[in-house]
Amino acid sequence: MSQSWLSQEERGSPLLMRLITWITLRLGRPAGRVLLVPISLYFLLFSRRARAASRLYLRRALARKPGWLDLYRHYFCFSATILDRLYFLSGRHDYFEIEVHGAESIQKTLRQGRGCVLLGAHLGSFEVLRSLALQFGQVPFAILMHVDNARKMNAIMNSLNPALADSIISMGSPEGLLRAREVIEAGGIVGILGDRIRTGDKTLPCRFFGTAANLPDGPLSFASITHAPVVLGIGLYRGGRRYEVHFEMLAESLAAPRAQRREIIQGHLQHYVSRLEHYCRSAPYNWFNFYDYWQTA
Repeated sequence: MSQSWLSQEERGSPLLMRLITWITLRLGRPAGRVLLVPISLYFLLFSRRARAASRLYLRRALARKPGWLDLYRHYFCFSATILDRLYFLSGRHDYFEIEVHGAESIQKTLRQGRGCVLLGAHLGSFEVLRSLALQFGQVPFAILMHVDNARKMNAIMNSLNPALADSIISMGSPEGLLRAREVIEAGGIVGILGDRIRTGDKTLPCRFFGTAANLPDGPLSFASITHAPVVLGIGLYRGGRRYEVHFEMLAESLAAPRAQRREIIQGHLQHYVSRLEHYCRSAPYNWFNFYDYWQTA
């Protein structure tokens, strides 16, 4: 899995990205969304590997053979959430209709002065989760993430919200983990997307749509070491201006004797994957891993 997505070159011209950003923020979201139609069609027609991966995933999520309209809806949904990130990063979240479920699971933890891991996935919009979490209290917020595969897009996003750049911690370095631990100890939130593997990551096998898939154990291992609760966060795009956000307490504590830690993490990781499957069935076009997730080739 790690080689599949890490080897994919970031697509898109920086000039075009900046043009879309300017049109969206100056002329309005409807003007920006008009451009999503040809953009989605272009990538649907000319990104062969991503199209094949979309078809493999949708066959599982839809429980039927996907057609070209399904593939287009998948691409368009991805493009729409990227466009909406411009609004969220610009502090315009009031523009959207956001339905929130389970917020008490994270608010209660923060009121107790405890930091937590907000565990998401490349499912829907993590940006809507971040914008909501920041409203739960004046607490530190950091995002542990892979930054290598989206440098063009990240540069634009960081220019819109420079504070976001300061909150991003690159995965894979001891210094980054120390920074993230400091955020937890200060009663803050560390956001992590837990569904992709980097080369060298330790993994555990899970059942995802009835088929074996390896996932990284790093996010849950980090929570175990820091004794932080783990809150699942999913921000589904429901079309138009509507988002549906779900928070679920995944684990109050992963503290365990060293000999049993891996077994306990395995159980919680499988629960995480099962919840991803649930939300993928609920909103099938929101899954944004455009590579062969199950390594079927």
